[in-house]
Amino acid sequence: MAKMMFGGVEEEVVTRKEFSLAKARKVLKNETIAIIGYGVQGPAQALNMRDNGFNVIVGQRKSNKKNSSWGRAIKDQWVPGETLFDIEEACEKATVIEFLVTDAAQREIWPRIKKYLTKGKCLYFSHGFGIEYQKQTGIVPPKDIDVVLCAPKGSGLNVRRNFLAGAGINSSFAVFQDATGKAEERCLALGIAIGSGFLFPTTFKKEVSSDLTGERGSLMGCLAAMIEAQYEVLRENGHSPSEAFNESCEELTQSLIRLVDENGMDWMYKNCSATAQHGALKWRPKFKKALLPVFKQLYKSVITGTECKEVIRDCGAPDYKEKLDAQLDEMGSSEIWEAGKVCRSLRPHEKARDSKVGTQGRKSN
Repeated sequence: MAKMMFGGVEEEVVTRKEFSLAKARKVLKNETIAIIGYGVQGPAQALNMRDNGFNVIVGQRKSNKKNSSWGRAIKDQWVPGETLFDIEEACEKATVIEFLVTDAAQREIWPRIKKYLTKGKCLYFSHGFGIEYQKQTGIVPPKDIDVVLCAPKGSGLNVRRNFLAGAGINSSFAVFQDATGKAEERCLALGIAIGSGFLFPTTFKKEVSSDLTGERGSLMGCLAAMIEAQYEVLRENGHSPSEAFNESCEELTQSLIRLVDENGMDWMYKNCSATAQHGALKWRPKFKKALLPVFKQLYKSVITGTECKEVIRDCGAPDYKEKLDAQLDEMGSSEIWEAGKVCRSLRPHEKARDSKVGTQGRKSN
């Protein structure tokens, strides 16, 4: 591992310099890696590993529906009977089982894969939910297998896009159970195989608590609410939809956040006007003061298991998909995001988006 300073705090990370792709291939040369689930993370990790030369197969529930995960796997050139199998057959063939179905579905599918977790195999997660909340999920692995985690810090879509761009996406990694004495080496090799830019250590518990907080907070829930709230204030005060959307979202996503990505928040500030800098620095602490209690409430809800219970209850319900679609349709058809569709359609480069991401690039976690 390499020692790096993060904000004045020394941490150990693993880069491709310490753990090369060639080393990963050597570690996994005799492994058969089964991707169980072809929804969000599954396609990206499977395609990246296949492109990197690893022995990968996909396990997915068979379906004749064109838009099913099975159908999407076939479109991505996984071949039934050769590299695409039903879940049980893939698990039987595999030495590494990547359990990448949704958190709620893991509890349902676990009994189907558990019997194939024979001595020396490796069970891989990209989220610590199933293991951390064992009492609720019932996922208790056999003692004679390795149990590891590699969690990309991004959607499956960007795991694939970054890989195709030659970049990679950062991932956390953890070992829950080391039965073979090689669990960490296997885990790091898998992390490099899926295209991670660098890997940083965590635990299953910390991964869950940070991930659930981030998704509900700054990455998705808070972000959407912040944009929508500002848009509503501008519209209530007579601004047009195009002006309100551009000032609330378009400038953020198409300009400013790219500067943050390039060289940090202070760099973005330095590249804005003096008036913008002054106002942002004045209002920043006010927003932080208002939001801090909400984030503390959110984190408490995560670590006490409230969020876990709600995920299992709601996402496991028979009508979950219908309710989800209704909520997303309501969001998508609201004025702000309808205005956004028009803005996106007017971007000259939008039609040139890379078409090689695979079919998982048509949809979120």
